[in-house]
Amino acid sequence: MSPTPPERGGYADAATAPILSGMYPDPSICRVGEEYFLANSSFEYSPGVPIWHSRDLVSWRQIGNALTRDEQFPAGRSPSSRGIYAPTLRHHDGRFWLITTNIDDVRGGHQIYHASDPAGPWSAPVCLSQLDGIDPDLTWDDEGTCLVTYCSWSETEIGIRQVAVDLERRLVLEKPRWIWHGTGLAHSEGPHLYRRGDRWYLVIAEGGTDRGHVVSVARSLSPRGPFEAAAHNPVFTHRSTAHPVQNVGHADLVERPDGSWAAVYLGTRPRGRSPRFHVNGRETFLADVRWVDDWPQFEPARRHVPTEQRDFEDDFSAPALDPRWVSPGQRPDRFVHNAPEGVVVGHVPSETGEPSGLFTRVGGDHWEADFVVDPGEGTFTVALRLDGVHWYGLHVAGGEVTAVAQIGPVRSVLRARPLPGSPVTLRVRSTEPTWNGPDDIELGIDDGTDTDVLARLDGRYLSTEVAGGFTGCLVGVWTESREVVVRRVRYSERCA
Repeated sequence: MSPTPPERGGYADAATAPILSGMYPDPSICRVGEEYFLANSSFEYSPGVPIWHSRDLVSWRQIGNALTRDEQFPAGRSPSSRGIYAPTLRHHDGRFWLITTNIDDVRGGHQIYHASDPAGPWSAPVCLSQLDGIDPDLTWDDEGTCLVTYCSWSETEIGIRQVAVDLERRLVLEKPRWIWHGTGLAHSEGPHLYRRGDRWYLVIAEGGTDRGHVVSVARSLSPRGPFEAAAHNPVFTHRSTAHPVQNVGHADLVERPDGSWAAVYLGTRPRGRSPRFHVNGRETFLADVRWVDDWPQFEPARRHVPTEQRDFEDDFSAPALDPRWVSPGQRPDRFVHNAPEGVVVGHVPSETGEPSGLFTRVGGDHWEADFVVDPGEGTFTVALRLDGVHWYGLHVAGGEVTAVAQIGPVRSVLRARPLPGSPVTLRVRSTEPTWNGPDDIELGIDDGTDTDVLARLDGRYLSTEVAGGFTGCLVGVWTESREVVVRRVRYSERCA
């Protein structure tokens, strides 16, 4: 059986519910005919840059990952919250184009890929090693010249630069030019450039990707500027409000077939007492865009999002892994292979010490993940992780399962018990908070009649507000020695 979605259904208001729940930040979108395609940043996880497809902007299906080979993204070399930063996805002259930045690649600069099919395969990168910065954008002017617009910094300046490039000859054609320094807020970044009518619009993020995040816009008669800033900037923000979605920014606009416009943007859903905590990472949200006096005006999306579109059950009988499965260490194809009874997860070290394990992003207000495993003689852990030193897990070794909490330099070994007969169901569950955090995390084992909860832990310690970084929580399994057979994984999300 291939991974299957649930048959039940539910919907939530797109004004407060993400269209992609879980760690799917920095969304970039393009449209081809009636179809939409979207990409996200992926940081240390491999394969990198998830690619999505939709026909209605609220129901999305992951069709692949763009960076699946070492020449595209050398897996296992990027520490937590490094690696692949914000991408831009565009369609031009019958090809899909993707530009992003691997901040750990010795080749340096921004990297451009192309594909005839967004599901892949994607080309080897064109590396623009002469350019600094992050968050590159791609567009083409009226003469067909490709322009790369990006966040740049020097010892004295930070802002938005632009340069013309020749993709066929892999050349930067000019000295980079500053085109806008934003409105005076910190961290002018995430630029995207669009043409609408006779004008070009430069949309950027400012204020940093925390609570002060905003969207600002400027316009010009030329994609090269000079740019006139909107007098009413920022055009979109939730800073200093009680809105349940915070940190909003890094927007990318798209025109619908009927001529109306929409935007995708990142946001978080912090919960608990002040300062409130988010554990799912930065998620992808949808807004409507209306043009007023030739300026974009962001409005709540008047749509409903399927709340259970990311629920799944996977028995790993498909010929290839579902694209939801990623690893913070080596690529899954280096330590995972199929077996008649499921999938075998082996042990392969990475340069950073991050585990080479099979992980999937978590989302929803609360969720539950069951891993049905044959322990064999392997030593392994089923865990919820934010990064390599912030995780809660069920450690299996020597016929016992032990609940473990790793919080920074401190590792707490909690309750242990003998394993029941094989196969074993190990359960990680996010539920209502007991303390003042976003949720509680339960670590348990199904003993055949009920769930034996070995630990119930405060979710705050796996939040970005506590641990820092740019990612969110993922749940998965890794081995420390030998192998473990994973027969089945069932995952479901729910709203509070």
